[in-house]
Amino acid sequence: MEELVALRDGSSRKPVTLQELWGPCPRVRRSIQGGLEWLKGRLFRVGEDWYFLMALGVLMALISYAMNFVIGRVVRAHKWLYREIGDSHLLRYLSWTVYPVALLSFSSGFSQSITPSSGGSGIPEVKTILSGVVLEDYLDIKNFGAKVAGLSCTLATGSTIFLGKVGPFVHLSVMIAAFLGRVRTKTIGESKNKTKEMEMLAAGAAVGVATVFAAPVSGVLFSIEVMSSHFSVWDYWRGFFAATCGAFMFRLLAVFNNEQETITSIYKTSFPVDIPFDLPEIFFFVALGAICGVLGCVYNYCQRTFLFFLKANGVTSKLLATSKPLYSALAALVLASITYPPSAGRFMASRLSMSEHLETLFDNNSWALMTKNASPPWPAEPDPRNLWWEWCHPQVTVFGTLIFFLVMKFWMLILATTIPIPAGYFMPIFIYGAAVGRLLGEALSVAFPEGIVAGGEVNPIMPGAYALAGAAAFSGAVTHTISTALLAFELTGQIVHALPVLMAVLAANAISQSFQPSFYDGTIIVKKLPYLPRILGRKIGSFPVTVDHFMNCALATLAKDMPLEEVIKVVFSTDVTQYPLVETTESQILVGIVKRTHLVQALQTESASWAPGQQTCLQDILVSGCPTQPVTLQLSPETSLHEAHNLFELLNLQLLFVTSQGRAVGSVSWVELKKAISTLTNPPTPK
Repeated sequence: MEELVALRDGSSRKPVTLQELWGPCPRVRRSIQGGLEWLKGRLFRVGEDWYFLMALGVLMALISYAMNFVIGRVVRAHKWLYREIGDSHLLRYLSWTVYPVALLSFSSGFSQSITPSSGGSGIPEVKTILSGVVLEDYLDIKNFGAKVAGLSCTLATGSTIFLGKVGPFVHLSVMIAAFLGRVRTKTIGESKNKTKEMEMLAAGAAVGVATVFAAPVSGVLFSIEVMSSHFSVWDYWRGFFAATCGAFMFRLLAVFNNEQETITSIYKTSFPVDIPFDLPEIFFFVALGAICGVLGCVYNYCQRTFLFFLKANGVTSKLLATSKPLYSALAALVLASITYPPSAGRFMASRLSMSEHLETLFDNNSWALMTKNASPPWPAEPDPRNLWWEWCHPQVTVFGTLIFFLVMKFWMLILATTIPIPAGYFMPIFIYGAAVGRLLGEALSVAFPEGIVAGGEVNPIMPGAYALAGAAAFSGAVTHTISTALLAFELTGQIVHALPVLMAVLAANAISQSFQPSFYDGTIIVKKLPYLPRILGRKIGSFPVTVDHFMNCALATLAKDMPLEEVIKVVFSTDVTQYPLVETTESQILVGIVKRTHLVQALQTESASWAPGQQTCLQDILVSGCPTQPVTLQLSPETSLHEAHNLFELLNLQLLFVTSQGRAVGSVSWVELKKAISTLTNPPTPK
């Protein structure tokens, strides 16, 4: 401190030490030092993890923006090649199809060669992990590079393959969260804490959505709805803090790169604020939600059925098992050939990117009225000022192109979801729903060209508003979420249609949740991931069902007075991970739990010290040091199915023992709960 110098005000530039400078005011010096120490203690006290949450949000924002920047350059290069290659249809067709075929083949081969868990969306697996199931190596940081490289190749194909990045970014963010959690544990020096790990993973799931759409509020709510059956309020601020840091940095990078003048929404709209919609239009918004709910049920059913068909079919199952890059190339060739602009792609606006699809579908103007007398010419290249012309055709009306887009994209999206590559499936269904809403909005604008008269005032129909409601309703119906309404508002920056959009989303969810599992739950079913289903409905007779009706009564117990020969027989004749420990063979009073691994290790250690003819029982092994665990939670035969289900979901349990007056009488695991729920949902036919 003596070496630090400063200049005293009014001095003749003679240096003085800081101690001499602060000497006359010791009280101020002590106050400032105390304040700094207090601030340091508050910000970096042991147990707090806000700095790791901030690092998580900033890192994911940097990765998301860098990926968008690189992919944008690659997509523009492909468009330039397609434009400059000449008028030869063969060369243009090859440049349009070979590019996505090569990228998807590399994406599938590279990611699958490093780790098979890098393919697909990632949300079903993350949902399973957050429910308490351990998936080995799924969150290993070595999967990060494979997922990033494969996802970059997938997104570089543009709207040809029509896939997004929400799901993989959730997986990437959760991987980074798990890694930062391990770093935090080592830095602080505390023991491994399962609760803390789950808190970081829950925050990571919210950051993954927020850094894709720059939507922190809907990102947190969407991650809660999709990936959590119960959510702790204690984790709420973590998700919002990390998601806000990520969303802010993501939009700030766009300002630094001169893409935006300030931080704004991604898809800006200009809906009128004074009278955004007439009251009678509420009926049409609700009807749109019902249509999207029905379409969501059909889509989820068809997608899940097609996945089952691929697994059951001998050719496709062998192809997916041994030659994933070949299957990816064949699927990419089919999709790219259909979207080739001079052919069917001309009726599907295939030259637009996915962002441009949304920008045009959210347009305020009615294309049907604007092209009522004559359709605009189909330009040789998309006009940046009139991108909506891509939806027009001289021989086909706007209704024809929108219907053709919806019919073709329905099965093309289902085919794209089967390709074993890192890809997200939320953005495609969001755009598909926008097209559904646009179709209804255009029909209403033609039916009411002067607008719907309400209270003596006439306001024109805005098809873009129906596109916004359709996007939120269909994506909400497919994923069984309500937060897609809020996501639509954060994406567009306007909330004037809050009530009709929310009503459409509620109507869509009321239908879809009544008849079909969500898209992600369907994937869990197809992949046979260990996940506990929800009890749907309240009128299926589930309340009278108790644990006594479905528990596993074949319980292998270990008594303290049991001879070791019988203990060894029980251990080698069963494959359970833990055994209920009872006081005596006669009483069967449950007193603890013995892990199989600990018991086997103790038996191997103590077997060498057994004397010939010595009668040894389990109590001797326990006294020698075999650890046991107390029974902190148990079920009664009179416990209802709903109570048992809530306990398993809330505490992320895998197994509970059932006791009656202290005696161990059975056990309940996920297997028994699933069978009980399945029996209620699909009761067996009476004989």
